[in-house]
Amino acid sequence: MSQTVDRALTILTSLGDGPASLEQAANRIGVHKSTALRLLRTLEEHGFVQRQADHRYRLGGRLLSLAHTALEDIDVRQVCAPYLASLNERYGHTVHLAVLDGGEVLYVDKVDARYPAPPDCWPGEASRIGGRAPAAATAAGRVLLADLTDDQLATVMEDARSPVDLHSDLAAVRRQGWSLDQADYAAGVNCLAAPIKGNDGRAIAACAISVPTSVAPLGELNRLLPELLCTVEAVSLAYGGSPTPRWCDSRCGAKAAPTVTPPRSGP
Repeated sequence: MSQTVDRALTILTSLGDGPASLEQAANRIGVHKSTALRLLRTLEEHGFVQRQADHRYRLGGRLLSLAHTALEDIDVRQVCAPYLASLNERYGHTVHLAVLDGGEVLYVDKVDARYPAPPDCWPGEASRIGGRAPAAATAAGRVLLADLTDDQLATVMEDARSPVDLHSDLAAVRRQGWSLDQADYAAGVNCLAAPIKGNDGRAIAACAISVPTSVAPLGELNRLLPELLCTVEAVSLAYGGSPTPRWCDSRCGAKAAPTVTPPRSGP
């Protein structure tokens, strides 16, 4: 165990009981004040602690933000689980739940297909829970990026490679409310994704269906789009969100969802 990391975590834990002076922090980890000061300054630089006007230290906003994100991710996974399982049970295809983490998507849950996937097919080890993929290159990533402001998008994509026409792609995703990956990221796999909305109306996660082209053609996704939109609506409502209704004929008798149309090639 790293002694420095252990001391830093001990300080953070102790600050959970309230602000502390430099001397109090040093006493809690049994070190000289100069050592405690170095730790606190490092934590302060990263936003994990903040020095108050009375020179005492308290927990910083960065730590609270991370805690909120972690709790939100766990919560949305729990809320989504039965809906993902139901979607998988009805159609048998791989279903993912993904969140945005910088310029990547992080897969926080997955229900595997009910049929053997080709050994070199992407819906396998590469898309395991905890796996990552470039946000701009995946359907799940694009529905999450499309919900960001221009400033947020610039920050997220600053250090990530992205398609030249990313902004036009995201504009289309915003208009239609879903994104199609026609074997763009991984050869032989079509993927369809739609956003799950939180209580502020913003996308908090993406639900995606992945189908190997050797198992079903693009038309299969066209048939599943209404069901996917119904699923994300139901999850959003269960999570406490207020999504834009996109109910399909077979479930609610409302207007049918749009048809998936692959992008044109050439002029």
